[in-house]
Amino acid sequence: MTGSVRTGSGAGSGAGSITSPSSTHLVLIPSYNAGATACDTARAARAQWCPVWVVVDGSTDGSTDHLRALAAADPGVRLFVLPVNAGKGAAVLHGLQAARDTGFTHALTMDSDGQHPAALIPSFMQASIARPEVMVLGRPVFDASAPLLRVRGRRISNGWTDLETLGAGIADSLYGFRVYPIKELIAVMRHQPWMRRFDFDTEAVVRLAWRGVKPINLDAPVKYLSVEEGGVSHFRYGGDNVLLTWMHLRLMLEFVLRLPVLAWRRLTRRPPFQR
Repeated sequence: MTGSVRTGSGAGSGAGSITSPSSTHLVLIPSYNAGATACDTARAARAQWCPVWVVVDGSTDGSTDHLRALAAADPGVRLFVLPVNAGKGAAVLHGLQAARDTGFTHALTMDSDGQHPAALIPSFMQASIARPEVMVLGRPVFDASAPLLRVRGRRISNGWTDLETLGAGIADSLYGFRVYPIKELIAVMRHQPWMRRFDFDTEAVVRLAWRGVKPINLDAPVKYLSVEEGGVSHFRYGGDNVLLTWMHLRLMLEFVLRLPVLAWRRLTRRPPFQR
């Protein structure tokens, strides 16, 4: 079946969990040293969708054991464990390739740190099922917990992304709560040595737009958990901003070469500029 069904109970899941698995769409959660929040995130996702796959990216904080126990108790959760930390993009690619080989066509990615709204998984999935040719992107709605520097800083990346895609309509380039078409994203990543770490989210949407995948944006709240709430951040202000700067430099150089084709597509309403 395409969508998942919510029932009152199911093996390994609590009341109200999704028990009938989708054959086309799955939730994919890359996780690195997110502590107890990783398991909480997987449970929350599992209550909304089936199946949920978690890719542990070389975690060393003991969270893998808890995720193993969850996967053992719930057939709707599948766990992959990478031996060393390779980066978010590498973890996502590992999951995508396994999903493709199993017959899935789309994956909703979400972080394991509790920032992304599991309750919106069904609506994002339904938007993707209705239009499988698009990528469904979360448009973050920030609350008071969001660091002001992070909120303002992402505007720079969003501005560059808008230019690099000639205004294809990507509302936010960094928010990782998204539904991707698996085949297209693997094709993009297979030919790139980049997109394996913090540069994944932005470069993925730019290159998918270049490939003709139209973005659809849906509002989604963001919650930055405090340390007391179990919040964990691996963002490095110095190193990751350097990585993003290098990424946008590469994309801009390639954008110049792609500009004639992108301009023609925009004028003729070809993907990704179709309505």
